[in-house]
Amino acid sequence: MTLGVWLIGARGNVATTAMVGARAIDHGVTDTTGLVTAREPCARLDLPGVEEFVFGGHDVRTEPLRERAAALSTDGVPPASVVDAVAEDLDHIDDRIRTGTAVNCGRALELAGDDLLEDEHSLRGVVERIQADLTDFERSHDLGRVVVINVASSEPMPATPDRYDTRAAFEAALDDDDDEIPASSLYAYAALSDGRPFVNFTPNTGSALGGLEELAEARGVPHMGRDGKTGETLLKSALAPMFAGRNLHVMSWEGHNILGNDDGLVLEDEENQAGKLASKGGVLDGLLPDLEHNRVRIDYTPSLGDWKTAWDHVHFQGFLGTEMKLQLTWEGSDSALAAPLVLDLARLAAYADERGEGGLQPHLASFFKSPMGVDEHDLSKQFVTLEAYVEAHAGDGPTSVGERDRTADTAGAGTKPEADE
Repeated sequence: MTLGVWLIGARGNVATTAMVGARAIDHGVTDTTGLVTAREPCARLDLPGVEEFVFGGHDVRTEPLRERAAALSTDGVPPASVVDAVAEDLDHIDDRIRTGTAVNCGRALELAGDDLLEDEHSLRGVVERIQADLTDFERSHDLGRVVVINVASSEPMPATPDRYDTRAAFEAALDDDDDEIPASSLYAYAALSDGRPFVNFTPNTGSALGGLEELAEARGVPHMGRDGKTGETLLKSALAPMFAGRNLHVMSWEGHNILGNDDGLVLEDEENQAGKLASKGGVLDGLLPDLEHNRVRIDYTPSLGDWKTAWDHVHFQGFLGTEMKLQLTWEGSDSALAAPLVLDLARLAAYADERGEGGLQPHLASFFKSPMGVDEHDLSKQFVTLEAYVEAHAGDGPTSVGERDRTADTAGAGTKPEADE
C-alpha cells in the first residue's frame, strides 16, 4: 500500500522537517532515531514505509519548501547537507501543495498570503474544494490511501462548541456559514466525510466536536488528537506519576516556555494561546489531584528561531513535612521533536484504517497532550496501551477497506506511484 500524507500547514516548520526527514531516510542520509514505530514493539507491525510516503497538502503561505528548509537549517535542524540531499524532492512536493483556508484562525491570518479558499467560497464550498484537492491528490498519484494530518498553527477555540454536538447540527451550521467553525474542523469534516483518517497534531478543535466524532463512527474512519506531546508536557507526564507513586505532595508546579518560531508568534495572541495553555496545564490535573498551584506560561522570543526552552519549578513536600524542590530545564528543537511523531501517526492511522478500525484510537494517547477519549495521562501507562495494541495486532493481515462505501473513489488504488525524487 502506497500512502499519501496530506498535511494541513504543509509549509510550516513541523511539516517541512517531517518531509525532509522522510525523504532523507529514503536517501540514506539519516536514520530513524525519534520514530516510535521504528523500534520494538511497533516495528513488528506491518506498517507503510516512511520512505515511500507521497506528500501533499494545504497551506496559507507560499514560501517554497526548499527555502523554508534552508531557513530552518541555519539553526541546525535539519542539517544543511540533508536539505541539499533532498532539495529536488522538496521541489516535487511543492507542486502538490495548494492554497488552503484560515477561517477563524485568529492571528495565524497574519501569516497568510492571498487567494484563500474562503475569499471566493462559502464554508460548504471551502469543504468541497478541500475534498476536491484530496481526491485529485489521491488519483493523480495512484495512492492506496490518504491520511490527513493537521500541523497548522494554533487557532482560537470556538466559544460554544456544544452547538455542534451532533452531525446534523454541525452540517446545518456549515450550510448556514456559521461564523464560529474553525478551519481545523472544516478540514476534519472534509476528511472524515470522505472516509479519510484524520489526525490533529495541534491544540485546535479539529475533530473534537460531538458531531464530527459521530461522523467518524458512522463512516468507520479512524481519527485522533489533540496537541502533539513533545517537550515539557512529555516530561510532566513521566515525572508527575513518580511524585504520586512515592506519595510526595506536590504543592506547586510552575512552567515557563519560550520559543521563537511562527507558532510562538501566533501564540502571542491570547485567543490563539488559550487552547495550548489548556492542553499543557491539564495534564497535571488528573495525575496530581492535590496540586495546589499549576501554572504554565508561553512567551515568544524571536531570536530562538525553531528552538524552545522550558523551565519548570516543582515545589513538593515529603516525610516530616520536609519541603523540597525540583528545577529542570528542557531545551530542544521544536520541529525535530515533533516531526518523527507526525510520521509515526501517519503510519499508525493508515494501519488502523486498513483494518477497518474506525473512531477514536486510544492506543495513540502517548502522542498527545490532550488525547481524545482518554483520561489517563501517565506516560508509562499510555505506552502500555500502545504495546498492548501491538501485541493484539502483530502478524495480522489487513482487512479490506474497499468494502466501506467511500464518498471519494480511489481510482488506481494500490498502484505504486513515482517516488518524491
